[in-house]
Amino acid sequence: MIRPQFADLPVLSMHALLEPELWAALLTLTALEIVLGIDNIIFLSIMANKLPEHQRARARTIGLAGACGTRVLLLLSLAWLARLIEPLFHIGDWPVSGRDLILLGGGLFLLAKSSLEIHESVEGGDGHEKSASTGKAVGSGFASVIVQIMILDIVFSLDSVITAIGMTDRVYVMITAIILAIAVMMFFSGPIARFVEKHPTIKVLALSFLVLIGMALVGEGLHFHVPKGYIYFAMAFSTLVELINIRMRKRQPV
Repeated sequence: MIRPQFADLPVLSMHALLEPELWAALLTLTALEIVLGIDNIIFLSIMANKLPEHQRARARTIGLAGACGTRVLLLLSLAWLARLIEPLFHIGDWPVSGRDLILLGGGLFLLAKSSLEIHESVEGGDGHEKSASTGKAVGSGFASVIVQIMILDIVFSLDSVITAIGMTDRVYVMITAIILAIAVMMFFSGPIARFVEKHPTIKVLALSFLVLIGMALVGEGLHFHVPKGYIYFAMAFSTLVELINIRMRKRQPV
């Protein structure tokens, strides 16, 4: 249950640091935050790869730092977050909360953006416009990419924070887990982005994952719960099959 008063939350002490339950909660929550951040990394990597190469690392860093800041601010606004899941109005017998509206909006945005990116990839576009004067490729605007990343950060952060609150009532454990998870994602975001850019089939597969996640977000917003385990199993299985295909293509004689 989300506590409405910040003052009611436990205070960090040396005794608390020695509790095995605290470290177990921290490690479990950090692992969950990393898993929940996979979709964020995929979207961030694809969007950052639309920028000129010298701006990509900075975009990934800003995007993940923004995700970290958003999640910490949400955790420090527990009273507001508690109100967010309360119904704002009803459509017939269906209660609509702020969380539902955010998930619906984020899911529809992700569906539209992923579908457009898949269309670009299939039709032979590379996500870059041509300069009218030079004919050279020009990357997407840096500010535009950051704004799109931040919009999805809010949606992904909401899911992540609600999971964190369900795992423990200690804010410092939640914040530490989020910071550790973001640090891990920052470390791996570069290699993941380069791998996605190098293998076009992986990029299309990643975009398909985002369509799947967008559908799940829309379902959650409409109160149709889709177990996360099914989604992550489908993603892991599809990725394994594609990695086998990549290895087989490399072994084929040219």
